[in-house]
Amino acid sequence: MSSQIANGTGYSEKVAILDAGAQYGKVIDRRIRELSVDTEFLALNTKASELKEKQFKAIIISGGPNSVYSENALAFDPEIFHCKIPVLGICYGMQMINQEFGGTVKKSEGREDGQLRVTVETNCPLFKGLSSEQTVLLTHGDSVDVLANGFAVVARSGTTVAAIANQKLGIYGVQFHPEVDLTENGTAMMKNFLYDIAKCKGIFSLQCRKESCVKYIRETVGNHKVLMLVSGGVDSTVCAALLHCALKEDQVIALHIDNGFMRQRESAKVEESLKKLGLKMQAVDASHTFYNATTMASGDRNCIGAQKQKTRMLCQTTDPEEKRKIIGDTFMNVANELIAEMNLNPDDVFLGQGTLRPDLIESASELASHKADAIKTHHNDTDLVRELRKKGKVVEPLRDFHKDEVRLIGRSLDLPDELVQRHPFPGPGLAIRVICAEEPYMEKDFAESGIILRIIVDFANAIKKPSTLLNKVKNGMSEEEQGRLLKTTLSADLSATLLPVKTVGVQGDCRTYSYVAGLSSDKDPDWQQLSFLAQLIPRICLNVNRVVFIFGGRIKEPITDITPTFLSQRVLATLRSADNVANCVLHESGHNSKISQMPIILVPLHFDRDPLSHQPSCQRSVVLRPFITSDFMTGIAAVPGKHIPEEVVNKMAHEIKTCVPGISRVMYDLTSKPPGTTEWE
Repeated sequence: MSSQIANGTGYSEKVAILDAGAQYGKVIDRRIRELSVDTEFLALNTKASELKEKQFKAIIISGGPNSVYSENALAFDPEIFHCKIPVLGICYGMQMINQEFGGTVKKSEGREDGQLRVTVETNCPLFKGLSSEQTVLLTHGDSVDVLANGFAVVARSGTTVAAIANQKLGIYGVQFHPEVDLTENGTAMMKNFLYDIAKCKGIFSLQCRKESCVKYIRETVGNHKVLMLVSGGVDSTVCAALLHCALKEDQVIALHIDNGFMRQRESAKVEESLKKLGLKMQAVDASHTFYNATTMASGDRNCIGAQKQKTRMLCQTTDPEEKRKIIGDTFMNVANELIAEMNLNPDDVFLGQGTLRPDLIESASELASHKADAIKTHHNDTDLVRELRKKGKVVEPLRDFHKDEVRLIGRSLDLPDELVQRHPFPGPGLAIRVICAEEPYMEKDFAESGIILRIIVDFANAIKKPSTLLNKVKNGMSEEEQGRLLKTTLSADLSATLLPVKTVGVQGDCRTYSYVAGLSSDKDPDWQQLSFLAQLIPRICLNVNRVVFIFGGRIKEPITDITPTFLSQRVLATLRSADNVANCVLHESGHNSKISQMPIILVPLHFDRDPLSHQPSCQRSVVLRPFITSDFMTGIAAVPGKHIPEEVVNKMAHEIKTCVPGISRVMYDLTSKPPGTTEWE
């Protein structure tokens, strides 16, 4: 859906966004539209002549997963910097500018991932009206080494260059991401660039999003029917309501497929809520079909021509991507079976989906980005869905929007708050909240990563014994951070345990599968200290993308094995019970609206076993993941005592441990996004 259609006008001033493959590319687009300026998303190699011909007011170059100095660095037209159009380069975009103007970029000794403080030059137009200290999101492994000719450093993160500027040419670069909520004054920076530097007037307006969506549906579907898959979440519910509004009643077939991975009473609640909206819905129990399903999948979906092979059955696979692909394709197969049962011609039926922009970005769909790395396959963007899209048989009115924008549309449709504000629940359901494994995840870097982790958490004692790894830890921190870590580890009595499970993360615009760092103590947790460590550890210990606090006292023995775990009925029943306990406590506390989402994860870890007794690993543990975000592209862990009362979190942990059989320990995920994703798979 073009922004001109959404605007309902034939003209508006525009900014060109050149896509280098950023996970946050469409967040840039959204942020600019919120500032009343229209945008167009273009390939990075778009010619300068095209940009001049279309009279763009400014050029923004996105971040991306590549390195500007690599042999396969993305191609671009260097004339874009000489056509007298203001330019803002973000992350990779800044490094591209620096290299183009004679500077150099090199791989850093340590990564910067997460919210960090930078010092900015307030006399730079980009930072007008801001204080000199700013909290921003940094996520990079490459940094400016030699500064470009004619440019000045206008922001630093310690000794690292965080922003550059050539005011005469109107070219600016920032290493951080001003487009995301985790950069606290990012909107003000973007506004300074658009209004003061690029001289935009702000004449664009997203009037009547509802009407533009309805128009798109009618033009796409015509007189055909739409099979709308509804999960009960806000995305599919808003999409179903839009279809109901745009089309005749007999054109919309609302289908809820119970895949066997729903939460307690989830399917019944979905049916009740949709009936209240006047939507006729069919419900299908396909749990047995899903448990035993397989599909054809290649190891690398981004590799054109990659050989596809038959996967293991869903109830037997441990691979997170396989699980998602099997579930997504099985949804399609069950839907096709229903179409056949209803004697409908498949060519006359569109598939309706509540697909959002973040789904497409994380799946590396070309609809969202030309060069993005796949973080995880969403069930609504599998190969089968992509084939249908190519045939023009999928209707997705929300695919240009983010979660908070969808909620606004929902309110404009007069949907009740209980639906609009409902916590998201993934289409694959509890299946991706069980960390399945046959053996511990212990690569050859496991031992060294564990030592680095312990040096960080016991820094006050570690600095008394100089070592190569200690120097590596020190080199990953500023002097200020070293001072804070010393103070923290002098007062905190923490134990660090590297856990032999892998979870998915997003670091430097790329997908990572890395270890989990577990922190434990015999003392009551100091959540501010733990949050500081959760930010610091993944930056220094690069093989860790997630940090948890483990309730129940200090972990005394290392964990070197796991409880073999698959998607069995018993395992799912355990997670379903733990999920219900935690969510009941949250709802009863009245703090449900303070949290954006709260995944509950079952991990195959059995703690507190005496190694001399040779007791096998047979229990599992539960992770609480209360998360706060507006767009689900970035976000922070809800900090107990700050965002959610400590007594609520303690009650969750206590009731899960005492009420759910077979649970060894309860953990609390303290990881921001990045470096961790919202879900663990």
